Amino acid sequence: MIPVTKPFLPPKSEYYGYLDAMYERNWLTNNGPYVRELEENLSEYLGVEYLRFVSNGTIALQIAIKALELKGEIITTPFSYVATTSSIVWEGCTPVFVDIDQESLCIDPIKIEVAITSKTSAILATHIFGNPCDVEAIQAIADKYGLKVIYDAAHAFGVKYKGESIFNYGDISITSFHATKLFHTIEGGGMMTRDTNLNEKIKRLRNFGHKTPVSFDGVGINGKNSEVHAAMGLTNLKYIKQILQRRKELSLHYDAQLEGLNITRPSLLAWSTKNYSYYPAIFEDEAMLLKVLAVLEKEDIYPRRYFYPSLSSLDYVEGEEMPISDNIASRILCLPLYHTLEKTDINRICDILAQIPRMKKSSHSRTKAIPQWF
Repeated sequence: MIPVTKPFLPPKSEYYGYLDAMYERNWLTNNGPYVRELEENLSEYLGVEYLRFVSNGTIALQIAIKALELKGEIITTPFSYVATTSSIVWEGCTPVFVDIDQESLCIDPIKIEVAITSKTSAILATHIFGNPCDVEAIQAIADKYGLKVIYDAAHAFGVKYKGESIFNYGDISITSFHATKLFHTIEGGGMMTRDTNLNEKIKRLRNFGHKTPVSFDGVGINGKNSEVHAAMGLTNLKYIKQILQRRKELSLHYDAQLEGLNITRPSLLAWSTKNYSYYPAIFEDEAMLLKVLAVLEKEDIYPRRYFYPSLSSLDYVEGEEMPISDNIASRILCLPLYHTLEKTDINRICDILAQIPRMKKSSHSRTKAIPQWF
């Protein structure tokens, strides 16, 4: 079987070495030494001022909304994982959807300003598949209207824009360290900010609001993470260079093998780096996507419809049609990509695709060639 992804796993002996020391200390959670070491190491590697390790990316979004004391409406994207929208609703705010850019698949800044009302408190945008939003345009709009900015950077580990970590943009950026991500702690998430006061507030909010062991400052939640998860992160971080290089090699191999097929790819924001976190492929129409799914699954190959359906169609939000997001969501598929995937597996996947009727470009096709994301 070839799944859409598999977690990277470091050598058992290295991970068990961390667990042996944890057993000796008998310190499993509550801001243990591994958690603090992981925060320090990640801050240094990523080039961010403050990074707080939390239990998952969804809790990170919820804490971010709470830390910024957001109320009313939050402008957001309809093309993302469901947690981007559900976190807004969970925190008692109203998501206001703005359609995406046709090329990057990120929220379209041109459409944001039109959606701002007297109730708007923030913009929550997603760096889709690690491709950065137009952060400068979004910040300019936020400054003009006095809005906060949160970035859902769940896919954007290690990505840089103009030489700086993408996590340094916005008031708060969050990321996911879930097992499906290129860097993971089994379960986990991170929250990044440049603001000292916000950093201290995040630390309190993730730990029930504790200011000291016997005093509290505001309503908090249990968003802490454990030494077991931090140990996996510390071990995996030693291999991050190999992980990123391998994903790049595999992605470029896909590019070469898919040349000549009716498949397009999202475009990358200028001056950005690529982390190759996913391999999204956009097909001619939904009928072709469904045909591809059926053929690949028959061969025990399991891509996934990231992201379907558009979030504006969820039954617990008041959404409207988002023509571009609705269209892209109906015909985009993420092909298998993970560290132990072999190039022969990619050859097999691409050979199968090439045999599907109408998949090959005709001489009159206007489908753009697959761009290389680097």
